Formats: sequence, structure tokens, C-alpha cells
Amino acid sequence: MNHDTSTPNVFVGPQALPELVEAVVASGGKVVDEVADAEAIVWFGGPPRDLADLDHDGIRWIQLPSAGVESWFEADVFRGGKVYTCAVGSYAEPVAEHALALMLAGARQLATLARRTTWDHVTSGTLLDSTVGIIGCGGIGRALIPLLAPFRARILAITRSGTPVPGAALTTTPDQLDAVLSECDFVVIGAPATSATQHLIGRRELDLLRPHAWLINIARGSLVDSDALVEALRAGIIGGAALDVTDPEPLPDGHPLWTEPRALITPHSANPASLLFPRLAARVAENVRRYAEGRELLGLIDVTRGY
Repeated sequence: MNHDTSTPNVFVGPQALPELVEAVVASGGKVVDEVADAEAIVWFGGPPRDLADLDHDGIRWIQLPSAGVESWFEADVFRGGKVYTCAVGSYAEPVAEHALALMLAGARQLATLARRTTWDHVTSGTLLDSTVGIIGCGGIGRALIPLLAPFRARILAITRSGTPVPGAALTTTPDQLDAVLSECDFVVIGAPATSATQHLIGRRELDLLRPHAWLINIARGSLVDSDALVEALRAGIIGGAALDVTDPEPLPDGHPLWTEPRALITPHSANPASLLFPRLAARVAENVRRYAEGRELLGLIDVTRGY
């Protein structure tokens, strides 16, 4: 990225979150009140469709607040001649921590036990010496692998490129999904939501899992066919599912996943606000600094690939 300004004019909005304003200023940028005076936008606090109303020909770079960007593609806000970045990687550690919590809860049958109203024993499993498949082993998956090291877990990673992931016993490509699923005690979904990953886990894929295996989704709900998952849980085809994201989302009251004894639902809470704002501010500060220096930005969005 090449330009001749060392103090970029940045519009923060529609909601000028103080942490983001401070991040822009601290990293050498100037926050402007009018988007017409800006060459960059740090977007926060409005629906994706509203971005088109603020974008103009003078905008060179737009920073989005989320790691997943499918809603921005659905709103058709991307324009040629601009650089777009997201927060991918910024929230990896807290989300990985949540994934570990869900895995432990599944292994130890905490969802089932927590619903009991009488003293009774339930057969549980363990993470120790288990095989864990990470489907879409990006920032979250790479943050999860060290957390699993004390459990001596064997990691099978799937990435788009198949480039070896540190800490994984095997790294392979999406065409080997079936083989990976059949070996796993736990499957963690971390892939982006695109047209290619819609219902990545459906009835056929669930049938490949071991009867005791747990499915963990901390990515996007659309990657799992919810109807097929409900059927698999009811039939005991898999051990259980722990979901921080669902399809639809929010999960409606009365949906069978709420009362399914083999399901554990957390309402998209893997990245709490107490951690979200500081981490987003840190990403904004680093990218404003890089932008001012003409260096490559973090979290670049590939518009052709959809993430």
C-alpha cells in the first residue's frame, strides 16, 4: 500500500467508540468528524448496509470490526480500488479458550449433569489422548492447539492450502474432510462462512463421526446443517454438539436444540465485550500505524474469496 500521507484522516463511526478513537490518535492518525474529510473509515456501531452511505471516492481503506465478514458481502458494500480489513485473528485467544471450555464440557457431560435434579451418575469421556480435528485451522485453531497440549491431544488440521500447522500431527486440505472426520473424538469448526462452506457439516458428514464424538462450532452457524444436527443428536449418531453459533441466529425460543440433552448452547458469547473492545482497539492502532507508514495491513480481506 503506497500513499504520501503520514497523518491519515480517519472517520470512526457511525458510533465513535472512545477506545477506537483513542487508538487512532495514539497510532498517529487524525480523527475527523465528517466522513467527507476522511481517507479511511474505522467502522463500528452500524449495520453493514449503512457503510455504502458513508463510503466515497476519497476513501482508500476501510477497517471492519468483525472477524467474519459474510454479512458485509451480503450487504454488497465492497468496491474496487479500496483496501478492506477485518479483525480476523484479533479475537483468536478468547474464542479458543471458549472452544476448550466447550470441549471439556462435552467430554465431561457437564450439560447433561447440570440439568439433573437428582443425584445420578452419567458416563463421561475425556480430552486426554484424544484426536481433535480442527476444520479451518486459522487464527482460532492455531490458538487452540497450545491449549490442548497438556491433554496430549492429537491434532488433525484442515486448511485451504494444506501448509503444515505448528503443533498438528497432520495438516491436510478440505478434500480430505471425510477421512479426518472419521478419526476424531472432537471436531472443532473454525472455517469462514462462504458459499463454499455452507452446510459444510451435514447429514453425510455427521454419519462419518464416531458415536462418542463431539462437534464444536465457534465459527459461524451456517457451516452446520441444523436440521441434520438435530436428527443426529436425537438418534445418538454422535456424542453431542457444543455450539456458540447457530443457524438460525439468534436461535429461536422453542428450537429443539435448546432442549436436546446432547446439545450445549452458548449464545455467541465466545468473545465477551470486556475482551472485544481492547482487542479491536489494538488491531485498529496497529493498522493505522501501518497505513501511515505505507506497510501491509493486518486482516486483509480477499474480496474474490469472500473472506
